[in-house]
Amino acid sequence: MVKILPMKWKHIEQVTQIETDSFSIPWTRHDFEKELRENKLALYFVAADNSEILGYAGMWHVVNEGHVTNVAVKPANRRQGVGDLLLSALEDTAREKNIMGLTLEVRMFNSAAQRLYYKHGFKIEGFRKNYYADTGEDAIIMWKYL
Repeated sequence: MVKILPMKWKHIEQVTQIETDSFSIPWTRHDFEKELRENKLALYFVAADNSEILGYAGMWHVVNEGHVTNVAVKPANRRQGVGDLLLSALEDTAREKNIMGLTLEVRMFNSAAQRLYYKHGFKIEGFRKNYYADTGEDAIIMWKYL
């Protein structure tokens, strides 16, 4: 059974592997360690099946907004509802903290991620030209107002 838990130090190794498997410019172990150790705005969760981490998601709580930083699921566990659970955890946490809305950037051609965000009520609010350094791809800015 999958449980959503706050990300802890012990999860970082598996989270870093999921990150590497998911993104062309992955965050490093040091990046995640710094988020947990130093970033007072950071809120991160993992989807765990016993000791196996299936995915993770995070956001920064900035004033009254939540900026979604990452959502990723192990390739073998995609399309099984893990991303839904993680995004719901971010939304529930945002409501508990009286955050007015969640925002994120997603690659223009990442239709799988966009489908997940649309399913959760996110809408396109703008674009960032040449946002991704590796490809020069544009980002879609999406918002969900709570």
